[in-house]
Amino acid sequence: MPNHSYFRATLLAVLTCFSVTGLSACGPMGPGKLRNDQLEYSRALGDTQKHEMLLNIVRLRYADPPTFLDTTQVIAGYSVSKSVSGGFYAYPATAVGNYLFGTGTMSMGESPTFTYQPVTGQQYAENVVRPISPTVIMPLSLGGLPIDTLLRLTAQSIDGLSNVRGLGAGPFGGGSVRFYLLLHDLRQLQVAGAMTIRITTDPPTPPDSKKTGGKSDGNGGGNGGGPGSERSYLVLTSTSESNLLAIQAEVRRLLHLDPTAEEAEIVYGPYPKHPGQIAILTRSMLAMLTQLAYEVEVPEDDIKAGRTPPTIGQVGIENRPEVVIHSGKEEPDGSYAAVSYHNAWFWISDRDFQSKLAFTMVQVLAALAATNHTGGAVVTIPAG
Repeated sequence: MPNHSYFRATLLAVLTCFSVTGLSACGPMGPGKLRNDQLEYSRALGDTQKHEMLLNIVRLRYADPPTFLDTTQVIAGYSVSKSVSGGFYAYPATAVGNYLFGTGTMSMGESPTFTYQPVTGQQYAENVVRPISPTVIMPLSLGGLPIDTLLRLTAQSIDGLSNVRGLGAGPFGGGSVRFYLLLHDLRQLQVAGAMTIRITTDPPTPPDSKKTGGKSDGNGGGNGGGPGSERSYLVLTSTSESNLLAIQAEVRRLLHLDPTAEEAEIVYGPYPKHPGQIAILTRSMLAMLTQLAYEVEVPEDDIKAGRTPPTIGQVGIENRPEVVIHSGKEEPDGSYAAVSYHNAWFWISDRDFQSKLAFTMVQVLAALAATNHTGGAVVTIPAG
């Protein structure tokens, strides 16, 4: 006759193993999901923002109003249920082969929740319509971003030298060749380390300073702020290279600075209020996107039909837009970002690094222009 103690011991060992396995599987899901979820949601949010920005540029080209949605919250919810049961029949109540039995079930589900908030009213006016301060824009060049690309995107004019103005300004947008010569010189100085941007909260230097060739008074006339407000300065650093000295002299001439000036305060406006200042009339996000819109390559049939005006040409030494946006009837392969609009596809090539960099700068500027006091997207991942 079979040994009942042996069967009980065997059953206890099996159920113990089964229980340990079940308990280990019932541990917290959060730690295992956190890294994957954080990366995947971050990637998805980034791609969504790229496509939204590109679509708004295309919409503006066809006189459709841009729309913006803020992702305010992402909740990744998971549910797991498991059940385990087992038992045994003692011999001879049943056949020898049915001493042990067990069943188990498990189900798992995911139910993410996304919360969006449209940008409207005062927030729209501040984030989209209001010009971005030069004090916010210029420090971006300190991180290595090309200053010529930065100013071409954000500056409507610098000391009266005009950037292209878009619709109604002629086939070349009314841009000044000297504006692009200035940007070219600044970029050469930036690459060589012969130019930088200085940010300070100190009051402006008195007008009789020889170092700056004359500055605004201490009444906050530069950026319109009082004591303690940030001010930015263009600094021409010392160099012994003759070609760089010549470029620095050309920059001073184009900006109407004193020939010996080593730095100049950057202020907002079409023209400087005081000697020794550099006035930058900056654009809003709406103006920036509109300018990019009129440089989009659109189907010729749309231009002939009057659905959109002709594409603006390039000025002087410039031979291409900062962001080259292609169009076609078929969805492209390997694009950096692509959107469909009115039976056509518009995209930025993944092989066009200059366009990708400029487009990324536009997104960074959009984030800097945002003035709402609510936090960004909150990703909530249950850890239990």
